[in-house]
Parts: sequence; C-alpha cells; structure tokens
Amino acid sequence: MQLETIKDNRNSPVKYAVLIALFVLPLVIYLLSASGEELFNLLPQLTKDVSNLEEFEDLEGNKVSLDNKITILGFFGDTPESKKGNALNLNEKIYKRNYKFDDFQFVILISEEGKDQAIELRNKIEAYTSTEKWIFAVGSKDAISNIFNSLKTDMSLSPNYSTPYVFIIDKEQILRGRENDEDNGLMYGYNSSDIAEISNKMVADVKVILAEYRRALKKYNSDRK
Repeated sequence: MQLETIKDNRNSPVKYAVLIALFVLPLVIYLLSASGEELFNLLPQLTKDVSNLEEFEDLEGNKVSLDNKITILGFFGDTPESKKGNALNLNEKIYKRNYKFDDFQFVILISEEGKDQAIELRNKIEAYTSTEKWIFAVGSKDAISNIFNSLKTDMSLSPNYSTPYVFIIDKEQILRGRENDEDNGLMYGYNSSDIAEISNKMVADVKVILAEYRRALKKYNSDRK
C-alpha cells in the first residue's frame, strides 16, 4: 500500500505544477521578453530638419556636426560654469551609461564668452569619466539662437543664451521626445536641473532610441548576410 501511494504521488498534479514552474515558465518569460523587444515603441518624432552645426567648432577648433549621430543637445551659452550641476547630473545619469555607443555624443552650445568656463567645466567632468564625446561647441550668439529656434519648441533661451533643458536629436536631425507625457503632455526636452526627470524619463527615452538604432543595425547586418 505504501509503495502504491508513492507511485501515485509521482504522478500527482503537484509534480507537474512544480515542473512547469521550474522549466516552462522561465522559457515563456524569455520568449515574451524577446518579442517585446521587437515590438518596442519608437520615441516620437517632434521636429524634423533641426539645423546642423556648420557655424560651430569644438574647443580645439574642429568642426561639429549632428550628421549620423544620436546627440544630446544642450545650451550653456555665456556661462557654462553656472550649469555645472546640470552637467554632472547628465554625466552621471546619461553620458556615463551610453558614451561607448559608437554614434552617441553630447553637444553643448556655448558662446565665445563662455569658452574659458567650458574648458574648466570639461576638466571637472573629466575627473569622473572620459570626455571624448562631451563636445562644447563654440559659436556666435546668433548661431546659438538659430539652432534653438530650429527645434520649434514652446521654450525660450535665457538672456545669457542658455537653458536647463537638453534635447534628443536622432541621426536624421529629428528632435525626439514625448507626445503624451503624464506630467507635461508634449515634452520637447528634459530639465537637467531636475534629477528625478533625468532619472525617470530621460534615461528611459535614451534607452528607447539607442535600442531603435541597435535593432536597425542588427536588421541591416542580417539582410546583408
């Protein structure tokens, strides 16, 4: 009788439930995750034809461009040092996590008056991480205004040609953002002085656009093969 009971237990529903939990569920979760990646939403396109940076040079005098780059674009204007906290927020939450992506760059527009401060700020950032893709682009105040206006946002620059907001520009020079953000509605940029907004929204949106281009590259390589 005891042997018969053991035999019955081996074929009990509990046994099959345990097997499903151990082996089948992890497989289902993996497949759902894989398919979810393929169905990942794209980051909305808000403004097309953002002006390029022909009138700007970096601190070493090299040309700067948005061409074929995923760019985090900022405006520090005449007083980059006043945006030190913003820069460190962005460096910690966005730049350090993504700068090894080949086509990723930070571009911060400054005026000639802000050049010395930008050099000092870059040195401070370099104490925490490589600044190879932190580009401080120097141009005239008119040129800074022209780039900002080409974004076609509902914002404005301060009198010193700066703003705490930074913007995601894709490889086709299209401004990306949120169309229906739960807090802001139409969201053109991200307030770099607000660490919660950077951590909870911008981090997620940068992941989305990088994943978009990774999938595109993966598909391109697969099609070539």
